[in-house]
Amino acid sequence: MGSRIQVIAIDAIDIKTVAAFWSRVLDWPIVEEVEDGISLAPADGATPEIEVFSVPERKTVKNRLHLDLRVTGGLTVAQEVERLLGLGAVKVDVGQPQDAGWTVLADPEGNEFCLLHGRDDTP
Repeated sequence: MGSRIQVIAIDAIDIKTVAAFWSRVLDWPIVEEVEDGISLAPADGATPEIEVFSVPERKTVKNRLHLDLRVTGGLTVAQEVERLLGLGAVKVDVGQPQDAGWTVLADPEGNEFCLLHGRDDTP
């Protein structure tokens, strides 16, 4: 048997802002909050969870690992981009081609993630 992903960790200076952002993006509740970290998990208890940990330094370079998100809930990709921007995401350029099959965004502390195009999933 191999390994499986249990937790995805995100570093942040303002853990409350970053955790609230990802909670709203994924519609996952906050399940634990301690002094230096906040945990989010799917409502059904599935894994992986996301844990946002406090760090003292600001992010300064492109992520070496990032999340790729797929649209759900009957929204189009364009509608989901607008929703994410309204939650505090920003569009970023990491050198992606202009005709890429994804939109690169960043959370409130600059952690990049992608919204995949090409297929609008519905529940």
